[in-house]
Formats: sequence, structure tokens, C-alpha cells
Amino acid sequence: MDFALIVVLVIALALIFDFTNGFHDTANAMATPIATGAMKPRVAVAVAALLNLVGAFLSTEVARTISGGLIREGEDGVRITPEMIFAGLIGAITWNLITWLRGLPSSSSHALFGGLIGAAIIGAGLQSVDFGVVLSKVILPALLAPAIAGFVAYAATRLAYSITRRSSGPNERGGFRKGQIFTSSLVALAHGTNDAQKTMGVITLVLIAGGYQLADTGPQFWVITVCAIAIALGTYMGGWRIIRTMGSGLTEVKPAQGFSAEASTAATILASTNLGFALSTTQVASGSVIGSGLGRRGASVRWKTVGRIAVGWLLTLPAAAAVGGIAAIIAQLGMLGIAIDAVLGTLTILGIWLWSRRHRVGPANAIELDVAGTAIRGRKATARKRKEKLGA
Repeated sequence: MDFALIVVLVIALALIFDFTNGFHDTANAMATPIATGAMKPRVAVAVAALLNLVGAFLSTEVARTISGGLIREGEDGVRITPEMIFAGLIGAITWNLITWLRGLPSSSSHALFGGLIGAAIIGAGLQSVDFGVVLSKVILPALLAPAIAGFVAYAATRLAYSITRRSSGPNERGGFRKGQIFTSSLVALAHGTNDAQKTMGVITLVLIAGGYQLADTGPQFWVITVCAIAIALGTYMGGWRIIRTMGSGLTEVKPAQGFSAEASTAATILASTNLGFALSTTQVASGSVIGSGLGRRGASVRWKTVGRIAVGWLLTLPAAAAVGGIAAIIAQLGMLGIAIDAVLGTLTILGIWLWSRRHRVGPANAIELDVAGTAIRGRKATARKRKEKLGA
């Protein structure tokens, strides 16, 4: 009975992580179209939520990487226990909330991997982790994907500005604003195909560890469904603090830039999903935004913010692993340890939420939309504002 209860608790905690993954990563798809005024904030997060829901049903390759690759399980490997997975999820959720509070677009994926790795090492030793899989499908994609996405976004931005010179009028690039609706939607769909699967993989892993599912099998349909719903609900909540960082904290985003960054992000994520690489969509999206800023003449990249984000990236996996490891030590006390972990985790979540209420960030103040809108509408909007000031 106790064992079954632990499995249920782990599944519930995994869905909470999936929810935090959703609102933590909303900015990946919708920060730039919100910043340029291509989509209204509430409409943007609703579209992202719907497409995350759909995308979660399109592939299970990443889920298989996590459930049958990252952590060894089955007769030929070290069996990870539900208690370890529970501890790993606490590490992932804690780091997700800390970085959300700071407005840092860190990797939910690496927080999850770090938490699981830390808990598995404490609970079952180093041999429980397949470091070959960690290197080939986590570390290398983390290094290569943002750089590739950034380069593609840089090239696409340069191309966009070179073929749409303003010789035909001030609003020649207005088409990119409409194009952003398509590209940002594609990013949201791609995000669902990659990130929702990570929680599917975790739940599948705990079902295998608990003896409720055979090893080397993929996620069941009910697992896919509940994970899709959880990440969609989280996405609809909107991670406004991170949207502010991605939309205006890295560089001033214009429609052609946003279009290029989103197209690059979507292409990179979809290619990686097809290969089973559990990459960080946040890192890819950030790399694309930086690349697009470098690609627009006259644009400035805020390197201080980039540095803060890079430090967050470096700390994510080890920090989540440390918290997951500590939670795993406590979990070794049995049901008492699980209860202590649950209480401490709940208090941490509540404390971070209460702290966030001191300085609220929402759709109304996430991004200065009027400024962004002026950048889109060009000279007509500027002229109108000048007339209004003169009239006043």
C-alpha cells in the first residue's frame, strides 16, 4: 500500500513539474510576438497552450530517451526507485521556481535531468546513470543547439533586412508581423513535441520502477494525455517574468527579427525532437533572440543580461542535482522521509510564490507594448504621437 502511494505521489509531483515547465517556457514561443505587438498577450498564451497540447501527442522519442536511456533500469541495469524520482522532481521544481522568480530563462529540461541524476547517484550510485546518454543527448545538444539556432537566426535576420529595404515605403516589413503569428505558433507546437515528453518519460520511468509497466516500453496513452493537459495549463498561466526578459531584456525586437528568431527556434527544436535529443527549448530560443539581435544593423544586445542567463544555464544541472540529492538522502527514511520532502517542497513553493507577489509581473506590465507597437508601425505611428503631443 505504501509503495503504491509513493507511485501516486510521484506521478502527481511529475505533473506539477510539467505545469511549471509550461509557464516557465511560455516565453520561448510568445515573448517576441508579444514584444512586437504581433499578438496580444492573453491571445498569445492561449494559442501557445493549445499548440503545446497538440504537440504533446505528435512524438514520443524524447520520452523514450528519459524513460529508457538517461537512468538505467530493468534487469540488466540498476533499478531506480520511485523515492529517487520523487526526490529528483523536487530538485527540478525548486530550481524552476527560483529562476522564474528571477526572470531567468533557464532550462526546465536540465533542471529535470539534474534532479534525477542527483537523486539516482545518492540512491543507487554512479552506475545508475548512463553518462554516455547524458553526454550525447543532453550535454552536446545543450552546447550545439543554441549556437546553431543563433547562427541561423543571425543569417535569417540579415537576409530579411537585405531583401526588404525601405525603398518601397516605411511599412514594407509589416508582413513579418503577420508572419510571426505563424512562426511563434510553430515554436509552441515544437515545444509540445519536446518538453511535454520529458514528464511523460519520468512517469513512464516510475511505472517501470514500480513494476506497473515493462522495461523498454514507451509512454501509455493516459500518460501522454495528462502530461499534455498539465503543460498546456501551465503555458496558459504565462511566465510573464521570463517573457519580459526574453521579449525586451536581451535586445529590442523588431518584427523581422522576431520572425527570424522564431523560425530558427522551431526548426532546431523539431529536428532535435526527431532525433530524440532532449534539448533545452529555452536555450534554443534565447540563442535565436541573441542571434537576431546581432543580425540587425543598429541593434544592441544586452550582454549583461546574457551573462546572467549564461550563469543560470551553467548552474541549472548541478544546482538541481544538489537539491535532488539532498531530497534523496531524506527520502531514504522511508515514508517519513517522503513526508518531510513533501512538506519542505510545499513550503518552498509557497514561499517563492508569496515572495513573487511583492513585485507582480503580468500581461499589463511584462513588456512595454506601446513602445514595441511604435517600432512596428514605423513612421506613421511616430508622426501621430508627435501630433498628439503638439495638440496637448
